[in-house]
Amino acid sequence: MRITLIGFMGSGKTTVAQELSQQLTLPNNDLDTLIEQAAGLTIPAYFEQFGEAQFRQLEQKVLAETLSLEGILSTGGGTPVQVSNQDLLKNQDGPVIFLDASDQTITTRLLADGVASRPLFQQLGMDGLLELKQTRQPIYEKIASEIITVDDKQPAEIAEEIIHTINVSI
Repeated sequence: MRITLIGFMGSGKTTVAQELSQQLTLPNNDLDTLIEQAAGLTIPAYFEQFGEAQFRQLEQKVLAETLSLEGILSTGGGTPVQVSNQDLLKNQDGPVIFLDASDQTITTRLLADGVASRPLFQQLGMDGLLELKQTRQPIYEKIASEIITVDDKQPAEIAEEIIHTINVSI
């Protein structure tokens, strides 16, 4: 079984994936971590050295490889933006869950997580990030087989809602 989580940065994909992994006793695959392992660099360092276009090529390659693995996959916030990645995600075996967070939730979480180190924040600032979130929203909705609102919920609650929504037995 594979469950893929998509959503904007700060929506909780990594944390919810860890919780789902524990509750379902499935492997947890974090796309950003796998990309960093493949690149031998952190994502901010890779962006700085090679730029976004080359990063997106590497991301697509690692995504394609990872979609053959069983478990929970948390993607990067920009992963679904590329049309080739949309096709990979839509055609995979398993549900794609969009973790939908309000602007307020995203702002609160990113500020608490030290957003200043993220490359997109450095380029766009918080207002620019929220505009980017709005442009990505329809893409997330198009790809998702299910949409889960995450505002004011703990990771365990979100994981339980996903499990209930997709009718998985524990």
